Amino acid sequence: MSSCVLEEETFHRCCRLLLQLSQQLGDGWSWEPVQGSQEGYLRKTALRSVVIDPRPVWDQEESSSDCGQEEEQSAPVASADADTIRSDAEDEDDEDEGVCAACDGDSQVLQYEYHVLFSCSYRTPVLYFRASTLEGRSLSLEEVWGSVHPNFRVRLQSSPLSTVTQQEHPLLGQPFFMLHPCRTEEFMRPVLQAAQDQHRPVNYVLTWLSVVGPVVGLEVPLQYSTQLHPAASVCMDPADDDPADDDPADDDPADDGPD
Repeated sequence: MSSCVLEEETFHRCCRLLLQLSQQLGDGWSWEPVQGSQEGYLRKTALRSVVIDPRPVWDQEESSSDCGQEEEQSAPVASADADTIRSDAEDEDDEDEGVCAACDGDSQVLQYEYHVLFSCSYRTPVLYFRASTLEGRSLSLEEVWGSVHPNFRVRLQSSPLSTVTQQEHPLLGQPFFMLHPCRTEEFMRPVLQAAQDQHRPVNYVLTWLSVVGPVVGLEVPLQYSTQLHPAASVCMDPADDDPADDDPADDDPADDGPD
């Protein structure tokens, strides 16, 4: 693969395609421009019923091991397909349902707000999010970590997905949680390579989101993958990619997409 690095123009194109599909599926994504600049981000809100594990993180790790999950020093996530990553967690979820997930915490409904931004430093998308109670109280980092399913929690500590951290939103200047993007290219490269080898269309942002989203409760409907078309592919040589086709300024102003 000669070029599988995500450029900002390609990010915007992937976002436009995602927004079109989201509108068809009623999935709730929107594009939020930043006033006074040409930048913006994808945004979605959702209500989730979660059980927050009240125990310290180190106790949660020991409990995960007691539930039959092996502590991995180096998980081979970077060489796996996105479908493999998700299916592994789903398989363990079936096996451990009612065991690891049955914590001492109480179930509660939380309001989640998800933002997808482009990182110029890493040249990858980044998932920012925040969570609050219905009364408006923001969750702490410990509470957010406690709401992550034990199966995903183990993978976060031993895989290229890194971990959940708290950072300032680069466009809003407000505190948000994020999944650090330092190794996104590492686990996305084999996914994109496989799609290219099999001549399958792939939308970088959608594929990436289907991998990292479920970690923090953001599900990507399977209907997205059934409606992809070759125009969504981002695994291409620079010579085959006309930059003019990716210019967000060429979009119809009536379209609900990045400006």
